[in-house]
Amino acid sequence: MTQDTAGFIHRFEPGPDTARPLLLLHGTGGDETDLLPLGRTVAPEAALLAPRGAVSENGMPRFFRRLAEGVFDEADLRRRTGDLAAFVAASRARYGIGAPVALGFSNGANIAASLLLLRPETLAGAVLIRPMVPFAEPPAADLAGRPVLILSGAMDPIVPAENARRLAQQLTAAGARVEHRILPTGHGLSQADIGLALNWLRGLALPEAA
Repeated sequence: MTQDTAGFIHRFEPGPDTARPLLLLHGTGGDETDLLPLGRTVAPEAALLAPRGAVSENGMPRFFRRLAEGVFDEADLRRRTGDLAAFVAASRARYGIGAPVALGFSNGANIAASLLLLRPETLAGAVLIRPMVPFAEPPAADLAGRPVLILSGAMDPIVPAENARRLAQQLTAAGARVEHRILPTGHGLSQADIGLALNWLRGLALPEAA
């Protein structure tokens, strides 16, 4: 059932593993239902929390505004990141779940990267599929061993390979344990992404502080 918490329309699907839920963050034009099948595939036991982006771009939900393709409204991104962190905190209390691992695609991966940099206490880790560097000047962050998987496409027409590598470097410099894989594909989700995310989540060891 779709519900509203802290200003976010969302879906919550319980699972036996409430200690390590997934926070599912869709791409532009998606909604709270888009990544539920992916989440259930890569983490069959996990509780799933899936909000809908609160920004509308010509009717397409997003998690923050952009000024052009690949050009972010950073002030809006900072504000929306705070809103999403508040939603996660409210949802943890409401549903009795631990700090989630984000699983974000494209726009959803970008706000997950922003959460890591601005509100690192929100996430236990992250799978970022086709992310970009969220800020021109990265904020100082202490990610203290947070595990992060970045999945990029070598033929992605939206995210240059150099941009994804720079994001991996920024997160590593902040202390995250980053694994960056570049796949022979474009911007769309591929079967290889699903297999890599499944295996990475299966072998994940989270920091005790998370």
